[in-house]
Amino acid sequence: MVEVKSSAPTSRAYRSDRRTAQARATRRRVIDAAATAFLEQGYAGTTLRLVAGRADVSVPTVEAAFGTKAALLKSAIDVAIAGDDEPVSMIERDWAVDARAAAEPSVVLDLAADVVTAAQTRSAGLVLAAFEGARASPDLRALADQLAGQRAVTARWIVDVLSEVGTLRTGWTPEAATDTLWVLMDPAMYVRLVRDRGWTADAYRDWWRHSASLLLDDSARSIPAPTEPASTEPASTSTPTPGPEGAR
Repeated sequence: MVEVKSSAPTSRAYRSDRRTAQARATRRRVIDAAATAFLEQGYAGTTLRLVAGRADVSVPTVEAAFGTKAALLKSAIDVAIAGDDEPVSMIERDWAVDARAAAEPSVVLDLAADVVTAAQTRSAGLVLAAFEGARASPDLRALADQLAGQRAVTARWIVDVLSEVGTLRTGWTPEAATDTLWVLMDPAMYVRLVRDRGWTADAYRDWWRHSASLLLDDSARSIPAPTEPASTEPASTSTPTPGPEGAR
């Protein structure tokens, strides 16, 4: 008699994989809906019911996956910064591997400028929503502190890599260099320049790269200023502040 092997284990594994994929797709749909809601309605105006409705899921589904509104905002920010929902930190991704392999500080700063600009473009509005809401919400105060700390970790990582492949600006300690880069990476800088002053993301990227080079890299004796930003008219009517040559 020929033995017929059961396909049950394979079938169960297939169903399990499919459920996992469906759960992940649902989670991402909720995160995308939440990100849009937070940007449009602000933190106070966004409810889990609103997000659930936009994601076409139940409120208990959102609560089971994320717990609180603050945790949902954190998840939306994490995905926006990274550009995906893979559980890999920013300093463990491909750009970081390339930066560590770089032979010149300029290459490190080029890579960092690209990554920072892309992350700001996707996440700056959400991060500012967390900072602004932190004034009234203890949960958001904790989140804002966490986000600021994560930015400091990334800034210090970039400074350490720069120190390995080159020399920091004469007289600067790693701590001072980290604090300087931490400020340059503030999402408020991106929002003020791109949204309020009408810069393009490319102009921001050039400004960030130029500023980081002059402030941190001892080999950057003379770097040409960024080209004129191709910007729209700024929304703000306040007195213009100094910026890259040609910036309005």
